[in-house]
Amino acid sequence: QFVLGETIEKANSNSKPYRDKGYTYSFDMLGEAAITEKDAKKYFDDYLGAIKAVANVKVKDGMPKPSVSIKLSALHPRYEATQDKRVLNELKATVLTLIKEARKVDVDLSIDAEEADRLEISLRLFEELYRDDVTKGWGGLGIVVQAYSKRCIAVLAWLASLAKEVGDVIPLRLVKGAYWDSEIKLAQQKGLSGYPVWTRKEGTDTAYLACARFLLSEHLQGLIWPQFATHNAHTLSCVMTMSTHKNFEFQRLHGMGDALYDHILQAYKIPVRIYAPVGAHKDLLPYLVRRLLENGANSSFVHQLLDKSYPIEKLTVHPYDKLTSQESLRNMKIPLPLEIYGERKASYGVNVFIESEWTPFKKAIAESNGHLWQATSIINGEDVDTGRPDHNIQVRAPYKHSEIVGLTHFANEEIAKKAVEVAIAGQADWQAVSASERANILRKIAELMEENYAELMALLQREAGKTMQDCIDEVREAVDFCRFYADEAERLDTEVNSYVNLDGEQIKQKRQARGTMVCISPWNFPLAIYTGQIVASLVAGNTVVAKPAEQTSLVAHYAVQLMHKAGVPHSALQLVIGAGDVGKVLTQAQGISGVIFTGSTRTAQLINQSLFNANRSAQSNQLAQATQSTEDLPILIAETGGQNAMIVDSTALPEQIAIDAVMGAFGSAGQRCSACRILCVQDDIADNVIELIKGHMAELVVGNPTEVSTDIGPVIDSEAQQALLAHIERMKTAEDAEILYQTPISDDWKDYLDQATFVRPTAIEVQNIEVIGGEHFGPILHILRYNAETAKGLDNMIDQINATGYGLTLGIHSRIESVSKHIERRAIVGNTYVNRNQIGAVVNVQPFGGNGLSGTGPKAGGPHYVARLMKWVAV
Repeated sequence: QFVLGETIEKANSNSKPYRDKGYTYSFDMLGEAAITEKDAKKYFDDYLGAIKAVANVKVKDGMPKPSVSIKLSALHPRYEATQDKRVLNELKATVLTLIKEARKVDVDLSIDAEEADRLEISLRLFEELYRDDVTKGWGGLGIVVQAYSKRCIAVLAWLASLAKEVGDVIPLRLVKGAYWDSEIKLAQQKGLSGYPVWTRKEGTDTAYLACARFLLSEHLQGLIWPQFATHNAHTLSCVMTMSTHKNFEFQRLHGMGDALYDHILQAYKIPVRIYAPVGAHKDLLPYLVRRLLENGANSSFVHQLLDKSYPIEKLTVHPYDKLTSQESLRNMKIPLPLEIYGERKASYGVNVFIESEWTPFKKAIAESNGHLWQATSIINGEDVDTGRPDHNIQVRAPYKHSEIVGLTHFANEEIAKKAVEVAIAGQADWQAVSASERANILRKIAELMEENYAELMALLQREAGKTMQDCIDEVREAVDFCRFYADEAERLDTEVNSYVNLDGEQIKQKRQARGTMVCISPWNFPLAIYTGQIVASLVAGNTVVAKPAEQTSLVAHYAVQLMHKAGVPHSALQLVIGAGDVGKVLTQAQGISGVIFTGSTRTAQLINQSLFNANRSAQSNQLAQATQSTEDLPILIAETGGQNAMIVDSTALPEQIAIDAVMGAFGSAGQRCSACRILCVQDDIADNVIELIKGHMAELVVGNPTEVSTDIGPVIDSEAQQALLAHIERMKTAEDAEILYQTPISDDWKDYLDQATFVRPTAIEVQNIEVIGGEHFGPILHILRYNAETAKGLDNMIDQINATGYGLTLGIHSRIESVSKHIERRAIVGNTYVNRNQIGAVVNVQPFGGNGLSGTGPKAGGPHYVARLMKWVAV
């Protein structure tokens, strides 16, 4: 029903009955979103073959000649705005080759519309193609525009102006749009200020008619050849009514609208073109899903027409009348992206694919790039140092060591002890502040972070070597932590625990702060995890001594300044800058109520030992005897590493596996606790998946993280780099391992390799999990095949993963729900992700944490985290 033929030759044959009726065709070769150069070459060959074949397709006299529709995403694996240089060079050359061949045989080409984030780059490319000497004077290069886009009418005006300037007619297919569901979800996921599409069906229908009126206007004749694609009889009749001429055509999809358009052909003699997918069924899925979503929607005209219970008078209401009868032009049942959490405002994200949004933001970041930051410990609101010059540490950018970012001054034991003393002394005052007031301070911290977005981005890039999108995501996570934990504190403040004790007395309890928390945060999320630890402790009423990773002290110092500016009292939050020696002093300090730690499993174990050693127990007992009271033991919340696996069966989509495995393993240079370390692939599809992964890795840009085009930046420092390189060297000589592929460093950054800490993304096939030898915190993916044909093949694989002792994240790729559920039940992990990558947990959507060697819980960003930082006391 949906595909005209699996080959262009078969499609030609199958189309003959409709061509005999008077229809013409636009042949769409199935395939989109190439992820490798090999994929793109295959789709290019398909288009080239289609052009040559369509040249021989005959239609009735007077009907427009058949055409071929192309998707730009099928022709280049990096067709996106952030890769504009490659798009305007490589992809342009590819499409010009198709144009040359099409023009030779007199076949028109039409560039299909895709996602909203690709609109601007598609128009830039179209203009260059349209102005090129290869295309001039042809009038056969068409474009598709989507009416559900809020920018549609502006795009049409721009195209009309372009056509008027150059002089060649532009065939323009006006569609309503096929990516609505994903556009809504992506806008919410990215934290955009609004949606790029209309949120009411009648809004799209009205926009379509407004665009149609513009296209039918007299002054556009000879500039634009309108092609109205619709199955909505009301829309079609409106177009017919508005038109004062017949210089246009209608378009319909193969398998739909036969009766409607047979009538149009016979009664009005207006050309009708059938958009007909051609290709193998394995390439059909994306197109099929869009058709099912479109036709299955309750608001779809086709759906309502086929529903016999739907009143005809409702079906014929003009969309403008329906739209203006609503209380709001936007659909109030679809909250704006920043309002999806109800009263809690979602964090704002910058869209790097939209020039008007990205350009000023990029400029703001650049203004901070020349700044040299300084960081010292902050005790009771004052910057303090040891007075020793040898404690001054120059901070250099990990991607270019000649670039000085700033200066930090490390604390000593005396400063660390002083920080604890001040924090303990400030407990009573901070606990006396109401929960709602503490919560509002957190909300103010969130506001200040968003106000200082650009400088935080610059710091994260230059000190931590993070890529542009990673920086955006990190600021957003920090903001989300602030707002979510603020809400949590207010929720917990209303809870009362009542019980009857052994003496028959009614006891009521409320939560109260524990005391003073030591927060030790990592360098891989120097703002988000750091902020989450601190603000959760503060909003619970605890005072805090924060000890960030020494590699990212500048980010930490800047964030604490924002927290104090937001209203956190100086006595409630202390900052200690330094290495592991001062961290040890803090965790061994008497009087602290607990430690929150994110880092290595070994360090967490040492902290645990220091919290509960014999000396501390003796001191605690002495205090209890002297005061005739009991003292709570300090708590430890630890989130550590993971030997995270992704298990893939033979039903999974190979392209999606490759995308998710590469992103999961190499995103953030593999420096995520949740990163995919082991890809377990069923034998049946392993060869294909490995080839796709290698091809997709070849398209990654490894280099300067301050450039928006960069996908992978450096690892944090030379110590991390050398450990990772040593593992790769060991794998090269291991009998049970084979290096499959390593992504090269980008050409424009190769000259800086001797003064940077890059590790090339590396894929290694292994014969067993044991050869890996523990967690390797960087851009290294191990691939392990498994045989599911044996009775316990899959279960044995799960047992091996469980046997590592880690239990943080797990990815599952399968189209069989029972298989996914079986794996999820048997795997001992904190977070399981199905048919997606396994990184990027969202606050209060996917609370994050593991068990075993991966952590203690409770999960960060979840409903038990702030509560763990409090205790029940009788009231």
